[in-house]
Amino acid sequence: MIIVVAGATGTVGRHVVNQLVAKEVNVRALSRNPEKANLPESVKLVKGDLNKPETLAGLLDHADGLFLLSSSDEQNADLNTDPEVIKLAEEAGVKHVAVLVGYEEGAVEQKLKTSKMQWTLLKPGEFMANALLDWQDSIRNDGIVREPFGDARSSRIHEGDIAAVAVAALMEDGHHERSYLLTGKEALSRREAVQTISEVLGKPIAFKEMTEQEARLNWEAQGYGHEDIEFFVLMGKNPPKEGSMILPTVEQVIGRPARSFSDWVVEHKTAFQ
Repeated sequence: MIIVVAGATGTVGRHVVNQLVAKEVNVRALSRNPEKANLPESVKLVKGDLNKPETLAGLLDHADGLFLLSSSDEQNADLNTDPEVIKLAEEAGVKHVAVLVGYEEGAVEQKLKTSKMQWTLLKPGEFMANALLDWQDSIRNDGIVREPFGDARSSRIHEGDIAAVAVAALMEDGHHERSYLLTGKEALSRREAVQTISEVLGKPIAFKEMTEQEARLNWEAQGYGHEDIEFFVLMGKNPPKEGSMILPTVEQVIGRPARSFSDWVVEHKTAFQ
């Protein structure tokens, strides 16, 4: 079996690669910067760009499955996936495609659904890894997290669990035409998530709740536009129910419960120290 993994060095893609390697699958890893990939030696690294289908020549030949990313991020359009990739996969004889869906379904998903390939859409909630992106520096340097809307809850999901569902979809039958909403096993507030990190590290971490005005000024200083800021405030004040739902999808697909945020923090403990 040969499986192509796009975004192989990304938050989820790296987990997909490692799990496939553990199952002794032949992996072709697509990366824009393969020289910096740092993936297992058995993985065949290929340089290419999902937004430039002409760079993918030969990548999909004889492949059985494809893990793909899609995006509808207008601000980072150069990171989007060209729907033409779906046509290339079908012409190459790819049988299974699993897509990590961006903000919402778009042209890639529409083209995939009209193809003759078997497809599965993965729709996760917030990544646990966002804690590293958002809080790592302030925890390491100051022992504090500053966030607005401290009681807003999120059913964060471990990126490895998303990858495990993707691997199952690519290697097993029964996942065709399925759209999997993926969540973690608990819905923690930002305040509770910081407390979890504190407990795992064994040191106090203060949570300072920013006012809405402080948050607005902070986002503005980071370069966000007015529409983005209004969206952040709306999500903080009135978060969608989907963001805190706890669904059994992970366990139903892979046969074990989703991992907890505490599990994730233990794995990334040194990154916060």
